Amino acid sequence: MDYVGLDVHKDAVEAAVIDEAGKLRRRVRFPCTREELVRFAKRYLGPNARAALEATSHTWSIVEVLRPLAAEIVVSNPLRTRAIADAKVKTDKVDALVLAQLLRADYLPRVWQPDQATQGRRRLTNRRASLVADRTRVKNRIHAVLHQRLIRPMVNELFGTKGRAWLETLELDGAGRAALDSELRLLGQLESELSRLDEELAVDGYDEPRVRLLMTLPGVDVAVAQTLLAALGDIQRFRSPDHAASYLGLVPSTYQSGDPEHVYHGRITKQGKGQARWMLVQAAQHVGNHPGPLGNFFRRLAKRKNRNVAVVATARKLVTIAYHMLKNNEPYRYAVPRSTDTKLARMRVKATGERRRTGLPKGQPRPKAYGSGVRTRTVPALDTIYEREGLPPIAPLADGELRMLRQQKVLKHVAQTSRPQRLPRRAAAPARPEAAGASASSLRSARPASARQAPATTRRAKSTQAPSPGRRST
Repeated sequence: MDYVGLDVHKDAVEAAVIDEAGKLRRRVRFPCTREELVRFAKRYLGPNARAALEATSHTWSIVEVLRPLAAEIVVSNPLRTRAIADAKVKTDKVDALVLAQLLRADYLPRVWQPDQATQGRRRLTNRRASLVADRTRVKNRIHAVLHQRLIRPMVNELFGTKGRAWLETLELDGAGRAALDSELRLLGQLESELSRLDEELAVDGYDEPRVRLLMTLPGVDVAVAQTLLAALGDIQRFRSPDHAASYLGLVPSTYQSGDPEHVYHGRITKQGKGQARWMLVQAAQHVGNHPGPLGNFFRRLAKRKNRNVAVVATARKLVTIAYHMLKNNEPYRYAVPRSTDTKLARMRVKATGERRRTGLPKGQPRPKAYGSGVRTRTVPALDTIYEREGLPPIAPLADGELRMLRQQKVLKHVAQTSRPQRLPRRAAAPARPEAAGASASSLRSARPASARQAPATTRRAKSTQAPSPGRRST
């Protein structure tokens, strides 16, 4: 059996071939192209050869070329390999030989090799993260243009509809106007690309049951679910939820030496996929107002610690819950039905364009609010939502789980999720106070005197006219 160490670079590959006794047989350096990789593998690899290389940006493309032409291709963790084989003399030849020797001694820390679907999902989520970072840089440059000219935005949302209109009509000097127009064009192009990529992620997520399963978690949308699933891959490779949290770097670092009773736990390790960790932290920001046990966990921790500690701890809790959900193929049982239904319906519309008819079933009486002018919406029970979206049913609550819910005083929320509710529709965002006052005064001045002097009974009669019956689609 021959052992081959490959020190892979962008343009070249340094290879070292040793035998079972550890004796160096040959060194080869060749360009890092598909043709040269095949030529090298046919000459030096085969059914009696094993090869090792470190994980890098184009590792998996090299592995796909070499895998059919060797007995085994091992991909090592570069951080752990460097910790084992660090040396004062570091060259490509030394690195290739060290990889071959570690492979021969079976002392090479390996990484999990993802399947094709996971690799594709990682490419999509990595590209989305890059586009989001580019969009943030463009927005920061727009803020810099205004800051350099001592201009304060006159709108709350600078990059919303009103903010864009204000930026496009803002009077600036020639250089400032040219820079702002250029950044706005770049921002529009980036948002267009992000929209297309989100549709692609929605199509892929709608066909993947695990993505829809993860989306039942509070704060987790399509992008977060896809990123988490791309980072974890096969959940069976993790022996426990703590192992999965450690893989994402969401566990505290530990220092202990000498006295075993003196152990120091510091900040989180931040190992593994930083993108997935960042997305989970962003999802945890929305859990503070959740009425279930997860929101209760966030609020209790935020009282004893600061908010940042609570956010990171909740991100780890999300990984722990996601591990059990994926392993047991069970959706989150304490989700808010209204937001969960909205998330799943939004992904379905993006992926398939299917809009389902909503409203009262035939033969059911009208709600009490009908004709009052108050717009309401019927939200089905959580089990009904999961069944309609093709998700597994919720398992019955165990006795210990009921005790936990009773102690945390969230049984009322759990009971509400098990039955349909009639809730008012969300109103539009209120305008700023000064804007609202100005618009109200202008409307009053624009109305004719006859309308302003109309009796109160007439105005009330107009406001309580029954709306025309109809159904909305979601």
